[in-house]
Amino acid sequence: MADDSKDEQQLSEDEKLAAEWEAAMEESGDDGDSAEDEWAAAMAEAGETEKDNDVQAAPMEEFDHVNEPSQGTGPAPDMDVILDIPVTISMEVGNTQIPIRNLLQLNQGSVIELDRLAGEPLDVLVNGTLIAHGEVVMVNEKFGIRLTDVISPGERIKRLQK
Repeated sequence: MADDSKDEQQLSEDEKLAAEWEAAMEESGDDGDSAEDEWAAAMAEAGETEKDNDVQAAPMEEFDHVNEPSQGTGPAPDMDVILDIPVTISMEVGNTQIPIRNLLQLNQGSVIELDRLAGEPLDVLVNGTLIAHGEVVMVNEKFGIRLTDVISPGERIKRLQK
């Protein structure tokens, strides 16, 4: 019985709240449909305005074909535009694939076998793209790499397209 009185009390509170909202909406004069009517009227007015005005397409500008990239003829592109763009260069001694189980078991002193033989040249990568091969050297107590084979620009472009 106590539950029934709570349900009735809750229902009456909900009804009171709904009645208050309804009264507030009537006072404001906003019944919900008027907003839709205003939008419909505005859209109709915009449509009539477009029909009344003589709408014309804007003329398209003709471009000269001089600025199109050429196939080996004409002026060379301005390289100064790209000379200061930073790139990431990295040397790859070799690589391998191992399961995560083995990766988690690695600790100090572990040895990972790579896919390269000792003495084979390293790969020189720029932003992940192979550009050369080289060998490790010491210069002023710092490691460096001496390039032994540089990939031709044509071959680099072919590798990028793959």
